[in-house]
Amino acid sequence: MIMKDDALQSLIGGAGWGVKGDTIIYNADAPREPSDEEIDAEVIRLQGEFDALEYARTRATTYPSIGDQLDMQYHDQVNGTTTWKDAIAKVKADNPKTKGK
Repeated sequence: MIMKDDALQSLIGGAGWGVKGDTIIYNADAPREPSDEEIDAEVIRLQGEFDALEYARTRATTYPSIGDQLDMQYHDQVNGTTTWKDAIAKVKADNPKTKGK
């Protein structure tokens, strides 16, 4: 879940601010102080980007390990099989890309 501090990091970088509870504290190093509306809009934008990549995070945890994939590729070459391609295709089919990505 995207939080206000993520939005602040995106909008003004890491220097010059901190969050205590729900209060944003700016110091002299802050390049600017974004409005609450800007921060809320950035939270929504960043959450949308994060949500759109859910398929990629799921795929990353679902693919066989690199060692297993290399073993599949070796045996596919030796045996003329398609075990590796089939395994990868299944992960991709079970976790399709989000439209527009």
